[in-house]
Amino acid sequence: MILVTGATGNVGSNVVRLLRERGHEVREFTRELTDREAVRKAFDGVDRVFVSTPNHPHQVTWERNLIDAAAAARVERVVKLSANGAAIGSPVAFWDAQGRLEADLLVTGLPAVVLRPTTYLTNLLASAEAVRQTGKLFLPAEDAKVTLIDPYDVAEVAVVALTEDGHTGRNYLLTGPSAVTFHEVAAELSAVLGREIEYVPVPEEGARMGMLESGMPPWFADELLNVFRELRRGVASAPTDVVRVLTGREPRTVGDFFRAHADAF
Repeated sequence: MILVTGATGNVGSNVVRLLRERGHEVREFTRELTDREAVRKAFDGVDRVFVSTPNHPHQVTWERNLIDAAAAARVERVVKLSANGAAIGSPVAFWDAQGRLEADLLVTGLPAVVLRPTTYLTNLLASAEAVRQTGKLFLPAEDAKVTLIDPYDVAEVAVVALTEDGHTGRNYLLTGPSAVTFHEVAAELSAVLGREIEYVPVPEEGARMGMLESGMPPWFADELLNVFRELRRGVASAPTDVVRVLTGREPRTVGDFFRAHADAF
């Protein structure tokens, strides 16, 4: 039995679907992360687990409950979804949390695989309405080059790590096939839609105001700005071949993503 936490997320939902398509027995777990007894029961009969929790001020507490339950159940393998840039003390609270959780997992001694994806292509969907209304893509990225990755590719790697041997103890940095600027992203979207989409770099304060006006919590908006600062520093600019090596195919491109989601834009 494979337990998939975060089973409704961008990555987790694809992990569930791929595992079931390949004949594996799956248990989905999406809520009750604060209920330690519910978490413990979720591990009954489970031998492998995919650990994914949302970015949140309580993420460390929630995921520690999962890690503790996995250790108590003595699962055969943990595949943890982390993040590129994960490190204790990171200026990005999301990444600091992931660094702390990676350390917690290491202390358990459980056989584990850590996946560190770069920025998800699906994050661009947050800009879809602005693109539809204005024909412009507004982001505080300046000329940053980013190896954007499709969550589906992350899920495929997760399924390999969950079901095949030889990955225990590995930390995999997962990226798209190449680093692109958001000017290039806008050009790809223009080609797919058949109309001109312009990328407009915006200052942080303007970006924050737009995030808050859209209903985003202030803490989340502030952390996204921290992420963009790190992207401008080049933290996600170097592609790897991990997706190709583990799945046998090239990761999806920006153009592939826009063709699959053109209706949103």
